[in-house]
Amino acid sequence: MAAKLNVSESSESDSPNLSNLSACSRTGSRSLRVAEKERRKNGAEEPFVLALKYFSNVEAGTPVIGNDEFERNMVLVEQVAYFKGLSPEAISVMLEFAMSSRMGTNPCVRVLKCLIPTTMVPQEAVVRGVAWLGVGKIPISSQVLFIKWVLTIFDMIDAKDQLRAIYGFIFSFVTEESLCPFICHLLYLLTRKESVRVFRVRKLLDLQSKLGRQPFLSHLLSLYKVLCPELVTLSIPSRMRSGFRNHNSPWKSALIAVQKSNGSQTDSSTSLPLTIKEKTSLRKRKHKHLELPVLSSQVNKQPQTEPFTSRKVVPLAQLHSLSQLLENMHCIELPAQMGSLLGSSLALQYLDCVQDESALLRLNFWLGYALNEEFFFCGDGGGSQTSEEALQFLDKLLSSQQFLQEGFSSTEAFLYKFLSVWDGSLFRPQILSLLSNIPVVPNSQIGQLLFEPLMQLFFTSSLFFRCGLMECLNNMLLKWLTWHSVYALEDDLDISLNSHTSINMTLSGFKDSVMELIHFAGRLGSVGLQLEGCHSLLLSFILDFYETVCDTFLKYGLPLVVMPPPGVFYPALFAPDPVSVDRLVNIMYRYKVNLTSAKSKEKVTEQAFHISRQTFREFNHYIVVMVNCLWNSKMFQPDMGIQLGEELLLKSNIPEYWASFDLVHHPAFLSYAVDFHQRCWPGKKVLDLNSIKHSKPWTWYLEFLNSQGYDGLKQVVPAP
Repeated sequence: MAAKLNVSESSESDSPNLSNLSACSRTGSRSLRVAEKERRKNGAEEPFVLALKYFSNVEAGTPVIGNDEFERNMVLVEQVAYFKGLSPEAISVMLEFAMSSRMGTNPCVRVLKCLIPTTMVPQEAVVRGVAWLGVGKIPISSQVLFIKWVLTIFDMIDAKDQLRAIYGFIFSFVTEESLCPFICHLLYLLTRKESVRVFRVRKLLDLQSKLGRQPFLSHLLSLYKVLCPELVTLSIPSRMRSGFRNHNSPWKSALIAVQKSNGSQTDSSTSLPLTIKEKTSLRKRKHKHLELPVLSSQVNKQPQTEPFTSRKVVPLAQLHSLSQLLENMHCIELPAQMGSLLGSSLALQYLDCVQDESALLRLNFWLGYALNEEFFFCGDGGGSQTSEEALQFLDKLLSSQQFLQEGFSSTEAFLYKFLSVWDGSLFRPQILSLLSNIPVVPNSQIGQLLFEPLMQLFFTSSLFFRCGLMECLNNMLLKWLTWHSVYALEDDLDISLNSHTSINMTLSGFKDSVMELIHFAGRLGSVGLQLEGCHSLLLSFILDFYETVCDTFLKYGLPLVVMPPPGVFYPALFAPDPVSVDRLVNIMYRYKVNLTSAKSKEKVTEQAFHISRQTFREFNHYIVVMVNCLWNSKMFQPDMGIQLGEELLLKSNIPEYWASFDLVHHPAFLSYAVDFHQRCWPGKKVLDLNSIKHSKPWTWYLEFLNSQGYDGLKQVVPAP
């Protein structure tokens, strides 16, 4: 009995040790299982890592034919690439192997076709690949395939600074006929203003003379002309077919499959546009976002019979007149759906008077969601079934903004994103009208947000779009100047740009933004007149813009005077229609009045503004040219701005060529001069237009032109 007791006691005393041992054994077995899983996992990944090491360390001259090790590793890389894509490190290794031709040129095409990136493509790898093009080992077909691959994954390259640094090296390949279309496309994507040089323009023009007007050369030259119009004098046709084809066909399906298989693991910012396009094309629209909701209360209430003034809260939906709105201004209940405010003039008046920040926040949230959902994320642009619905929605939005005399912040944010994907034709009048309502954009952001996408659209669109864009910029400038004159504070230092926002901008910052807008419109006008052959319709819209610019000081109180560029002044001066010439003369007269007033005010007052001497020099030069041309008959004289060789002028066989553009012989006024001559000397059989230049006939001729409606000429051109 005692022995049993001792045994039981000993077993009880040893039980903690046994439990500890069992716990240790379980822990050890768990560690062994984890280690086994890690070993198996590493073992599964090891062949791919070994394959990359093989291609990284393979020696030059290793044969391909009959090389089982190469085939096994190549198949493994292809399987990983087509299933889940290659990492940036794998892309670098395989691209270096393909372009170095260490195993000959045969594997190059096969490797390039399986370069399917998972997320990013290292810029260094692409730069090294471009550098291998200069060695001369790779066949032209493989070089073309490599450039096509770069164009396909261009948006996935992690940076572009090093590629732009070797812009000249890439440009040297344009002389290769097979590579030229693809090199031009790559240069088009990399080009900045500092990339445009005279020798490159000459090289492209030489290629165009040899190859003809190829679309890829025309598009690159057109971009050069937009960035530096003074370096490219070639007339670019206004309508060009697409210059760059879609080169992503060998990789398109594989990229889509890889991005789908990776799912959420792939960063949306690195996804190619083709993935988004395929996704949006399959999206089913609900046809509800563009329908303005009915103005109703937030909760369902029974109709009440007591007067409005006896209630504490009055639903906005139950107000039907302005007097009721004014009586209940401070006890109004907002509707359940803020989108219904756009369909009610009383609701818009409430927003304008009360300026309720919560109401504006809710309205902007709903409006931003509707605009992005229906116009930005929808690939079909709304479809034919709902185009009328979208048109009515945009018209209602425009009427609301015109009623409030300012735009909504959600509309502004939507436009900045939409411009990058807009084709320039979808709802063009409405989009341009919305664009003209945006508030002043800071100088540091105006280029990226507005000028870059608008320049691309202006450059690739039709004449009517260009005219519409110039009208849009004119309306935008008018609204900016009006905001300045209305919201400028008494100290003339700070201005509030929008009554519904807290954005403040210094006067110097506002002037910088206005000046950038005027210079941008001047560049577009100069290039547009060259593209369209100085079309009278486009010139009319450009002169509309400068009729606003010339009065910025006197009419809007902004101490800023910006002269038109030569690309606008001279086409208007030599325009074949008299209306354009008369408007130009009147614009220059308004410039004179503004500059004279600014100069006198600068001397009398001590205000901190100054019109630069360069502006006065430009104005004086234009006036001298215009008076010598229209009145003094001294065309093509020294210091006129436009000079032609005397031998060339003599070869033209034009008698008195220096008087070809005076008010008598100018193509725009020649018919009026003939009519006036016949009225003054009806018996003369010989037409002598120079007789009009005598003292009395000249005065009568100016009065005759004034009677025809050209009253701008008498402002600058005096009688002798």
